Amino acid sequence: MKRFRRHGHDSQRDKLKQELYQFNKSVEHGFPHQPSALAYSPDLDLLAIGTRSGAIKLYGAPGVEFMGLHDENATVTQVHFLPHQLELVTLLDDNSLHMWTLRAHQGVSELLEVGRFTLTGPPGAPPSVTRVTTVLAHSSGELLLLGTEGGHVFVVEVPGFRELEERNISVEDIQARIPEEYVPRRNLECVEALHEKPLNPNQVLIGYGRGLMVLWDLERQCAIQHFLGTQQLESVWWMEDGEHILSSHSDGSYCCWLTTGGDVQSEPEKQDTPYGSFPCKAISKVLQFPTKQGPPFLIFSGGMPRASYGDRHCISVIHSKTHIALDFTSRIIDFFVIREGEQHTGDPSALVVLVEEELVVVDLLTDGWPVIQTPYLVPLHCSAITCSHHVSSIPFKLWERILAAGDVQNTHYSNKPWPITGGQNLAREPPQRDLLLTGHEDGTVRFWDASGVCLHPMYKLSTAGVFHTDGDPNDNLNQGAEGEWPPFRKVGCFDPYSDDPRLGIQKIHLCKYSGILTVAGTAGQILVLELNDEMAEQVVPATVVDLLQGQDGFRWKGHTRLDVREEPVSFPAGFQPFALVQCQPPAVITAIALHSEWKLVAFGTSHGFGVYDYQQKSNVFARCTLNPSDQLAMEGPLSRVKSIKKSLRQSFRRIRRSRVSMRKHQTANAAKLQELNAKLEAEALQEMELAPVQRRIEARSSDDSFTGLVRTLYFADSFITDSTHCTPSLWAGTNGGAVFAYMLRLPPVERRMEDPVTGSQAKEIQLMHRAPVVGLAILDGRGVPLPEPLEVAHDLARSPDMLASHHLLVISEEQFKLFTLPKVSTKTKLKLTAIDGSRVRRVGVALFGSSRVEDYGENGLVVLTNQGELHVISLPAIKMQVHHPCIRREDVSGIASCVFTKYGQGFYLISPSEFERFSLSARWVVEPRCLVESPNIPSTVVDPTKTRCLGDGYDGSDIRRGNDNEVLQEIQKSLEGDQMGHADNNIKPSD
Repeated sequence: MKRFRRHGHDSQRDKLKQELYQFNKSVEHGFPHQPSALAYSPDLDLLAIGTRSGAIKLYGAPGVEFMGLHDENATVTQVHFLPHQLELVTLLDDNSLHMWTLRAHQGVSELLEVGRFTLTGPPGAPPSVTRVTTVLAHSSGELLLLGTEGGHVFVVEVPGFRELEERNISVEDIQARIPEEYVPRRNLECVEALHEKPLNPNQVLIGYGRGLMVLWDLERQCAIQHFLGTQQLESVWWMEDGEHILSSHSDGSYCCWLTTGGDVQSEPEKQDTPYGSFPCKAISKVLQFPTKQGPPFLIFSGGMPRASYGDRHCISVIHSKTHIALDFTSRIIDFFVIREGEQHTGDPSALVVLVEEELVVVDLLTDGWPVIQTPYLVPLHCSAITCSHHVSSIPFKLWERILAAGDVQNTHYSNKPWPITGGQNLAREPPQRDLLLTGHEDGTVRFWDASGVCLHPMYKLSTAGVFHTDGDPNDNLNQGAEGEWPPFRKVGCFDPYSDDPRLGIQKIHLCKYSGILTVAGTAGQILVLELNDEMAEQVVPATVVDLLQGQDGFRWKGHTRLDVREEPVSFPAGFQPFALVQCQPPAVITAIALHSEWKLVAFGTSHGFGVYDYQQKSNVFARCTLNPSDQLAMEGPLSRVKSIKKSLRQSFRRIRRSRVSMRKHQTANAAKLQELNAKLEAEALQEMELAPVQRRIEARSSDDSFTGLVRTLYFADSFITDSTHCTPSLWAGTNGGAVFAYMLRLPPVERRMEDPVTGSQAKEIQLMHRAPVVGLAILDGRGVPLPEPLEVAHDLARSPDMLASHHLLVISEEQFKLFTLPKVSTKTKLKLTAIDGSRVRRVGVALFGSSRVEDYGENGLVVLTNQGELHVISLPAIKMQVHHPCIRREDVSGIASCVFTKYGQGFYLISPSEFERFSLSARWVVEPRCLVESPNIPSTVVDPTKTRCLGDGYDGSDIRRGNDNEVLQEIQKSLEGDQMGHADNNIKPSD
C-alpha cells in the first residue's frame, strides 16, 4: 500500500512539474554571425539575411522575425524573394537551391523549407557547366533563371523546380551571334548578372565576366542586342525607363549604355571613373534612381583608389552636388535602396547596407543623410562582450529615466521611423520591463530592453572618461576633414578596438530600487554610479584598498592600475560615478555584491575581498585569501608579454625539475594518495543513502593555484552568532572551497554619516572536497531565499520569516550543501553525477510560476554545468526536478556567458554577436508571434495533416489558397483560442 501511495504522489508531482517547467529556446537576439547574403522584398517589405552556417533569417516590423536552418552546413551565397509571393529561394555554396515559404498555421506564420534542387548537366560535362553564379527570380513568379560558371543560363519552373530544357540559353548560342572582331568572344567566362527589362518582362539582360552584355528575348529565344564591353564586368543595373543600362567594372569605372541603338554597341554612351585616373578597386555594385524634383541618386560600392584607400570598405552616394563616401569598419556584404510610396516607386528614402558586423540604414530624405537607429539586428559586439547582468521588473520611473538619458545620446540619429515594416506582430505587450546590461572590452556598459522579442538599445555608459588612457576621446581619425577627397564619412558603431584593455568590464550590479550601479573592471577598479538627469562636472574620489594586507613574499607581476583623472570630468545625463575603489594589486575583479539599503559594496579578486562604504566613501575592511602556493595569482591576465625564448627556457627548467622531484617524492606521494583514498572510501560508506547516480567527490589539494580567488559574495541579514538576533553579514566563497562569514555592525540611521561601519569575522567553513564555491544563498524560516535589498520596503516581496531557523545553501562546483544557522551543521546535500564529470558553472535562484494556477509558484535553483546541461533543483528540499541539454559542451564561451533571470529564463552567447534566449518556465516564454500575408492573396491556408517536413521533396502543391473571409475567420478563431489559453503573451500553457 505504501508503494501505491507513493506512486500516486509521484504522478501528482510529475503533473505539477509539467505546469511549472518547460524548456524552450525561444528567440535569438543580436546580429547574425558571419552574414553572407542579403535580399529585400518590396512586396512583403521583408529583409532576409543568409549566413555562412546555413541559417536564413527574415525581419520585418519590430517583433516580426523568422529563422530557418538548412540541413546542409553550407554558406548561403544568395537569397531571392519570388515577386508577389510568400516564397523565397536560397542558393548555397554546395550549388543547391532551396525553396522556402511563409505558411500560416494557427494564426501565425512559419518559415518552412518546401523543396530543394540541384542542376544536373549532360553526362561527362565539367562541374562549371552547372555551377550557379547568379539567380534571377522572374517577375511572373513562375520562373528562375540560373546563370552558371560555364556561361550557360538554365530556366527552371517554380515552385516545382522543373528544368525547362527547351528554354535554356547555351553559351554557344550567344557566341554564334557575336561579331568576329570581338576579342573576348572565345571565352566569355561566367554569367555575372541577370536582369529583367523594367518595361518588358520577356527580355532579360545577360552579363558575362569578360564584359559582354546580351539582351535576350525569352519568347523568341534569340539575342536582340549586344553590348561589347571590354572591362571585367562586376554588376549591371537597368534604368527605370528601360532605355539605359549601367555596368560597373573591375577597374573602378562604370558605363552607361543606350538600348535604343543598333544591334551591336561597341562603345558606351558614357564612361566615368569616380575617383580619378589612378588605379582603383572594382565597383562591385552600382544603382541609380530618379527623383521627382531633381537629379538622380547614384550609389555604388567600391571604386576607391587602390594605393591610398584600397583597405577601406565604402559605399559612395552622389546626388546633385552632394557626394559622400560612407566608410564602414567591416567588409560590405550587399546593399539595397528602399523607395517611397506603397508600390515603392517614389524617391529613394533609405539605403540599407549589410556589412560583416552590422546593419546600417541611412536616411536619404533628411539633409546630411543621418543613420536610422535599428530596432533589431544591433551589433551587440560593437566592442567585445566581457560580461552581462539581467534585472527583471524594472520600476517605471527608473525605466523612463534611463530612456531619457539614452535619448540625449541618440540626437545624431535620424528621426525617421524604421522603414522596414512588413508583417504583423501578434505578440502582446510584455507584462514587465526587463533590462539586460552588457559589459564590454572598451569600458562601456550597454543597457538593452530585454522585455520582448527585440533586444532594443536604450542607453550606453562609458567609464573611460574617469581615467587617463592612450586614446584621446576628442580624436576621430575616421572622420574626413573638410575638402578631403574622397569625402569619407564614418558610419556604423562596430569598433573592435579598445584604447586600453584594462578598461574591460568584468562585473556589473544594478539596484533597480535605488538606481545605484556598480561596475568593476580588469585592473581592479570598482566604480559606484548614480542616475542623474542633468549633466554634471565633478572629481571622482578614489580609495585604494590593499588586499595583500602586508603579506610578505608576494610580488605583483601583472599590469599597472589605471590612472584616475584628478581634474573635474564632465559627465552627460545618465549614470555618473561618485566613488571609485582601486584594489591593490590591480587584479581582475572576480566577484561583486551591492547592498543599497546598507550603502555597501563588496568586491573580490584572486587575492582577497573587501567591503566599501559608498555613503562615507571609506573602506570598511579587507581580507587576504592568498595561500603560499598562489603565486600564479600574482601574474595577472595581461602580463603574458614575456619573450618566447624566456618562456621556452623556463618551461624546460620546469620539466627538468619535475623529473628529478618526481623520483624523489614518488614514494611519499603514493602513501598520501592511499591515505586520501581510504578517507574518501570511508566517507562514501557513510553516504550510501544517497541516490546511485550521485558521485564520490574527489578531494582537491590545497596546493592548487588560485585557491584564494574569490568566486562569490553575498550580503544577508540572518542569524550569525545566535538564533535570536539577526545580524547584517557578508559571506564570501573562494576557489579553494572556503566560505568566510563577516559580521557587519551598522551605526543607527541618525549616526550613519558620523560613525563608521565595522566588520569582523564570525565564521569560516572549509569544504572537505575543496571544490570552488560558485554560489551562496540563505533561506528563511519558510525555506524561501532572502529578498533583495529594498525589495520589502517597496512592497514587492514578503518580509522574511525570522521566527524559524535559517539555512545556508553553499553551491560548489560539485555539490549543493544545506547548513543550519547559526550552528553551521550539515542538513542535506546533493551531488552531481560522475558519469560525465559535471561541474557547476552558472547558478541562479528563480521563481517558477504555474501555467495553470496564476497565484502558485515555486522557488528553484537554476544550474548550468560544464556539459552545457540545465538543471532545476527545488528549494529548500534540494532535489533534482528537471534537466535539459542546452549548450554544446565544446562551447566553453557560450557556457561562460550564460546569465539567468529571476523568472526561469536565460541568455547565452551563441556567437560573439548573438544571444540565444531560453526558458525553463512553463509560464514565462518570450517568442515571436507574427503573421505575413501575401501581397495579392491575404493569406495561405494549409491543411495541417498535409504539412510535410524538410527534405521529403514536397513542392508546395497541396497549399490551398483561401479567400479573404475564410482566412480572416481562421485567424480570428486561432487568436480567440490563444486568448482563452494564455493569461498574457509570455504565459505559455502546459502540455
